[in-house]
Amino acid sequence: MILITVQQLTGTPWDLDIGSNTVQEYSISPVNEYFSVSYGTGISGKKYLELVLEKPLDREEQAEMCLSVTAVDGGSPSRSGATQVNIVILDANDNAPMFTKEVYIGKVLENMPAGSVVLTVLATDQDAGINGNISYQFSQAVGQNELAFVIDSITGEIKITKSLDFEAEESHELSVRARDGGGLSAICKVLVEVVDVNDNAPELVVSSFSSPLPENTVPGTVVALFAVRDRDSGANGKISCALEDQLFFSLRPAYKNYYELVTVSALDREETPRYILSVRAADAGSPPLTTTQTFSVDISDVNDNAPVFNQTSYTMYVRENNVPTVFVGAVSAADADVGLNAKVTYSLAPEQGAERPSCSCISVNSENGHVFVLRPLDYEHLRQTEVTVSASDAGSPPLRANVTVRLVVLDENDNAPLVLYPAQDSSPASSELVPVSAEAGYLISKVVAVDADSGQNSWLSYHLLRATDPGLFSVALQSGEVRLRRPVTERDSVKQKLLVLVRDNGKPPLSATAALSALLLKDFSDVRLPHSSPATEDQDGSLTTYLIISLVFVSLLFLISTAVFVARKVCRRKQLKAGHVLYGADNLQSGLADAAASGSLPRAYCYEISLTTGSGNSEFKFLKPILPSLPPQHCAVGQGPDEEQDFPCVPVSTEDMAPDNAGTLSAGQFNALSFN
Repeated sequence: MILITVQQLTGTPWDLDIGSNTVQEYSISPVNEYFSVSYGTGISGKKYLELVLEKPLDREEQAEMCLSVTAVDGGSPSRSGATQVNIVILDANDNAPMFTKEVYIGKVLENMPAGSVVLTVLATDQDAGINGNISYQFSQAVGQNELAFVIDSITGEIKITKSLDFEAEESHELSVRARDGGGLSAICKVLVEVVDVNDNAPELVVSSFSSPLPENTVPGTVVALFAVRDRDSGANGKISCALEDQLFFSLRPAYKNYYELVTVSALDREETPRYILSVRAADAGSPPLTTTQTFSVDISDVNDNAPVFNQTSYTMYVRENNVPTVFVGAVSAADADVGLNAKVTYSLAPEQGAERPSCSCISVNSENGHVFVLRPLDYEHLRQTEVTVSASDAGSPPLRANVTVRLVVLDENDNAPLVLYPAQDSSPASSELVPVSAEAGYLISKVVAVDADSGQNSWLSYHLLRATDPGLFSVALQSGEVRLRRPVTERDSVKQKLLVLVRDNGKPPLSATAALSALLLKDFSDVRLPHSSPATEDQDGSLTTYLIISLVFVSLLFLISTAVFVARKVCRRKQLKAGHVLYGADNLQSGLADAAASGSLPRAYCYEISLTTGSGNSEFKFLKPILPSLPPQHCAVGQGPDEEQDFPCVPVSTEDMAPDNAGTLSAGQFNALSFN
């Protein structure tokens, strides 16, 4: 019996109440046959609670149990408290290991290598932990078996430590012990059977062998003679021979166990310089063992192939004006033969027939086939030529091949454009007649030029280089047409000279110039000026000089007049600033009325003064009397020419009356009104 106190598990049970209200009884759930609850009061009066084991436990059936202990007091109503008790059942080594079989039987081939697994034994133990850990070892050995086998103590694998021989021993009997960590063990038997195999391969012994063979060897020639044998007996000693995948050789039996290797067709070294022949000898065992003998047959060369160029024809390029002996390319020929039969030399072949004379400007190197141009070439005289190059080997007799080499001369930009029209000789050039009424786009002339070069070097472009009036003319970039850019005006000179630049598209570009002239005429009846003379040109130059002098003189006169006018205005402004202001613009009328009332004016005049509010100087624009406020006889306005004019109405101009400030009139301006 095992006692487990509740204090050991969860502490001493207690209740704050006393008397019948304190803890009265305990119960356990679920109710089982293994545990019960025991409780009471000790000598010291302290209550205790114990969990009692009533029946032995089996860990293999149930490894863990969970119980609930409940305490109930005697109050009304009663109260209770519970606690959980987890019980872990520990293992005891009460189970011995058990093998899955009493006798294990395994088979192994006699040629299995060392380390091969024969079989695996297996034992189990229901215990846990160290009690369930099983180790394996041989318990006894018969003869030398312990030296041929080894067992893994953890996995139970039985392996061989060396190859077994069926002829020495057909079977081996072993005893294996399985032991757990608690010392309990079990024993089983192991029977290993050795299986016989065909472990002796055939042997092939060569008596004679011929290599290399000339490629012109006749069919039926014997290449090798060999014999075969096998140490096994019965079906394992029967041998058959075969030649693998060959069309040019075959095997034929000679006598007993001898075979001959012979040729069956013509050989070609250029196609196959070496033949690798594999003769396979196999016995009749199960499985059959084979032996392979390799014969390497080299084929010697015969001069039966002419050189072959890598191209059917060659095209090489050289720029004109080249340096002498310039390299332009190479021809290459290969000979399928070897040795001297494959040594290729190059030369220029003589031309066949007189329709194509040999070119002396080309040379070929006899060793490497490099082609050179011996002298400078001119594209304009020779654009291409062809020669025949011969390649021959050093065989006996030698074989040769020919190929055509075409040399193309590339153009260089070595020719400047040539102007055909207008003619650029020393004679005076004719002038193109252009009507003054011509519109923009009018065709005046066309510059025609050619270039002896070709391709891009002969592409010409036209540019207006210089003109009397560059803005009047335009030149088409591609066609060279000279047209009016704008209509003719009176300011344009009658005689116009143009210089057109003709440039090719080479690198670097070359150019030429074309000079032409044009006459701007009102009509074509006046054709007396087509040719210019030195006197006319001098007269035009003098007229231009006179016009420049006149323009300078007029400009100086204008500047002097402007300076005098500005100085006069500045002086008058300073004089006006020296006076005092009598009236503003808003009270000028009242001031005049007061002056008349005080007797300073003989008659009362009333003036209306108009100002421009947006003017920078706020000047008077006009001054006129207001007729309704004065008698008609007192004003000169409206009187006849014979009537007396005492006080005429004086107009005031903006130049004579400049106010000092906006809306005011100076004393000097006011006196200018001439009031007497």
